[in-house]
Amino acid sequence: MPISRRNLLGSSATLAAILAAQDASAADLPGVTATEIKIGNTVPYSGNASAYGVLGKLESAFWGMVNEQGGVAGHKINYLSLDDGYSPPKTVEQIRRLVEEDQVAFTFATLGTPTNSAIVKYMNMKKVPQLFVSTGADKWGDIKQYPWTIGWQPSYRTEAQVYAKYILKEKPNAKIAILYQNDDFGKDYPAGMKDVLGAKYAAMVTEATYEPTDPTVDSQITGLKASGADVLLVAAIPKYAAQSIRKVHDLDWHPMYFQSNVGISVGSVMTPAGPENAIGNMSAAYVKDSSDPTWANDPGMNEWRAFMNKYMPGADQSDNGYTTAYGLCKTMLKVLQQCNGNFSRAEIMKQVESLHDLENPVLLPGIKINTSHTNHRPIQAMQLQRWTGKNWSLFGEVIQASA
Repeated sequence: MPISRRNLLGSSATLAAILAAQDASAADLPGVTATEIKIGNTVPYSGNASAYGVLGKLESAFWGMVNEQGGVAGHKINYLSLDDGYSPPKTVEQIRRLVEEDQVAFTFATLGTPTNSAIVKYMNMKKVPQLFVSTGADKWGDIKQYPWTIGWQPSYRTEAQVYAKYILKEKPNAKIAILYQNDDFGKDYPAGMKDVLGAKYAAMVTEATYEPTDPTVDSQITGLKASGADVLLVAAIPKYAAQSIRKVHDLDWHPMYFQSNVGISVGSVMTPAGPENAIGNMSAAYVKDSSDPTWANDPGMNEWRAFMNKYMPGADQSDNGYTTAYGLCKTMLKVLQQCNGNFSRAEIMKQVESLHDLENPVLLPGIKINTSHTNHRPIQAMQLQRWTGKNWSLFGEVIQASA
């Protein structure tokens, strides 16, 4: 049958409409093709915070496992994890590359308070989901200011409130020393203490700070001991958490000692510090400690151990960075599964905000994940624990809190 000019024009118009629709669809689904979802991540594989590099390694292995099992709704995960050295300028550079050149659908588990602080305005301006950031800074729960950003772990400020309440109960006339990193991570700890101590704070507390580029914190610990403090709270990343334990021991100082949750890994903190040097130290937990015999036959930890044995053979299973990263990945996987194949940024955020009493294999019993359009603090409970010389041992009850 001969093709008329009208039919030819009509066919061309139809083809143009289809191509235009495909172009629009691609524009609406950055980082997503018919067979792939591209996810971006930054983590310090080098530098003073390189102990956290284990999180990126596990996350890459986890998404490899998911791909091996068929992906999510027929989509394989292309996980782009870049080293930022815990340097905010480098993080900005790497994130711009991931968003503008690689065109990732979203970022996941980008690590560090100063590094995420350097990119949060950019991510929200671009409306790129910044999901389950690996930092407990309280500000990630500020939905009005950062609607495209969400944390995962409990707020550092909430954690500090837990310590303050325990101190007031056990040692009401305490003289408290706080060593903290001089950024939004560290500053949440004195803020949380002030929430509880109120007007007593100035008389009870002596503060000292460190920069994440400092070689040691020995002088700060020495100065805090000289203040006469009988309680010490160290809010530090692994390198400086280990240094603090060793220095306190060398000074023969015996305060009631609290370590922030980010600096308690057996593999990267307690072992390098000398496990015997920290007996009696306390912290707050939300994730199961793999070195605690309590979880030797726990189904959730057995799932994690099976993953580690198969996909990360030879890795140090006493490093709780691996445990935390597994919990992060399981949460992200649930979100993607809930999307039912619609991986637009808007739908991803909708599902991020639709987690209700979600259980996670590595979270402590009684702790569940909840989010909503008005709640960007998924985990709001912790339990106190004490270092035995071999492992962290839980005590007391799970403490539900809201920052």
